[in-house]
Amino acid sequence: MALHNRVSAAELKVRLANETFKRVTVSFYQYAKIPDPQAFRDQLYESLFQLGTFGRIYVAHEGINAQVSVPEHHFEAFKQQLYAIDFLNGIRLNIAVDDDGKSFFVLKIKVREKIVADGIEDPTFDMANRGRYVDAGTFNELTADPDTVIVDMRNHYEYEVGHFEGAIEVPSDTFRDQLPMAVDMLADKKDKNIIMYCTGGIRCEKASAYMLHNGFKNVFHLEGGIIEYTNKARQQGLPIKFKGKNFVFDDRLGERISEDIISQCHQCGAPCDTHTNCLNDGCHLLFIQCESCAKKYDGCCSESCQTTHALPPEQQAELRKGVEKGLMFNKSRRRKIE
Repeated sequence: MALHNRVSAAELKVRLANETFKRVTVSFYQYAKIPDPQAFRDQLYESLFQLGTFGRIYVAHEGINAQVSVPEHHFEAFKQQLYAIDFLNGIRLNIAVDDDGKSFFVLKIKVREKIVADGIEDPTFDMANRGRYVDAGTFNELTADPDTVIVDMRNHYEYEVGHFEGAIEVPSDTFRDQLPMAVDMLADKKDKNIIMYCTGGIRCEKASAYMLHNGFKNVFHLEGGIIEYTNKARQQGLPIKFKGKNFVFDDRLGERISEDIISQCHQCGAPCDTHTNCLNDGCHLLFIQCESCAKKYDGCCSESCQTTHALPPEQQAELRKGVEKGLMFNKSRRRKIE
């Protein structure tokens, strides 16, 4: 069988829309030593493809990072496929909090240098020396202490729409920049209890190890991230200290945790936490847009993009020629919106 998708995105989206069964969106990760990532990737693709799995998976020598959508009737078989792999046996699966079943429409498994781009080049850094896990109950107990430092290890555009009460933002859009920034920002708090969190646990786990590597003493990280915390807190009837929406890196672009709307439309300033990508194919900026502005600007981030988006496809393609991708696809808040 082919080990990559050969069907157009348009056709795959039609197939997804026509499915008559439910899907489960789930994420997982594991730091582990994978001697041959390419061989592992190919075997994994074949087994998951046969189960109708969609999603995005990164494989590297340091482990695996996955966000997938699995047909509900194949979910047990999916779990058994994973558990048959030694280092994934019994792996925690983070079930999506707010799932419409449309998170992914294709399976992509890529081999990367690292499963989280961290910029760490120090050969003495060791992921085995990481912070202590805290579950939902322990997180609530520790964060009730005003001396506890809560650190959000997600990007700015994730923090903007939702975060834990009292959490410190490390203001950057790349994890590699956040790590040294966090060390500098917390330099005078090395002896305090520091709890780091992220979406599903993979970034804050590495961040906790990096903080310990840099001399911090009492470092914790939230087990399973925001997703696992929310599920467990709801199951156990605990107060949920996360406010707003949890940004996710799939077609949903977010799952609601609380009814609080803590961010604003980037165009008119109205309360809003709906992320979207500019419909101009030469832009695709990720930004927050309310329904009113979506109508006013035809789903675009600016009047100039709206004008371009209204042109015939051939003219749009001509305008895109020679434009650097770094300018075309920019998630940064530093990108001005008219």
